[in-house]
Amino acid sequence: MLQAKNIEFHYNSDLKFQIPEINLKSGEQLLIIGKSGSGKTTILNILGGLLKPLSGEVIIDETSVYSLTGGKLDKFRGKNIGIIFQKPHILAALNVEENLKLANFFAGEKSDLIQPLLKELGIYEKRKANVNTLSEGEAQRVSIARALVNNPKVILADEPTASLDDENASIVVKLLKQQAEKYNAALIIVTHDQRVKDLIFNQITIGGES
Repeated sequence: MLQAKNIEFHYNSDLKFQIPEINLKSGEQLLIIGKSGSGKTTILNILGGLLKPLSGEVIIDETSVYSLTGGKLDKFRGKNIGIIFQKPHILAALNVEENLKLANFFAGEKSDLIQPLLKELGIYEKRKANVNTLSEGEAQRVSIARALVNNPKVILADEPTASLDDENASIVVKLLKQQAEKYNAALIIVTHDQRVKDLIFNQITIGGES
């Protein structure tokens, strides 16, 4: 479902990142763990079609992601890749339900998953709420719902537990795993959070300067 091979990337010759080879099937999970400055977010952005590598290839569902450009790449990403950023990227001008509908719109999709996802994630009663009224945990769940609403083939999560206490960190990772299994999506979490190490068996540790 997801392959990354021969990937090379650096911002300058003094800041080169170790980019691992990745080969995940549908429903499989991977934890990429490393300290600050190791390139975790850079790797996630490359896998998510947000940052073109200098060389190499990212393949999702037999499509070479960086063979696509412009609107085709945007639509492919919206339909096939669900990204959960470290800080929830949800629009304050829209309520919870409208944020999910916007994700449908950008992917050119019409989803019947909005209400089921909100119920599964325990935030259905917040569907008409302004996002500014949400707690941090609720906003994180909206981000998860938005990432899943187009039934993506790949879910990418960037430091999803960084600002959460132990209990909520465990809950969020378990939610991500449950949803990925339910929708048979490949799941990759990148983090420096050592608490996550016991929650996902398949792991890659990368180095780098802090």
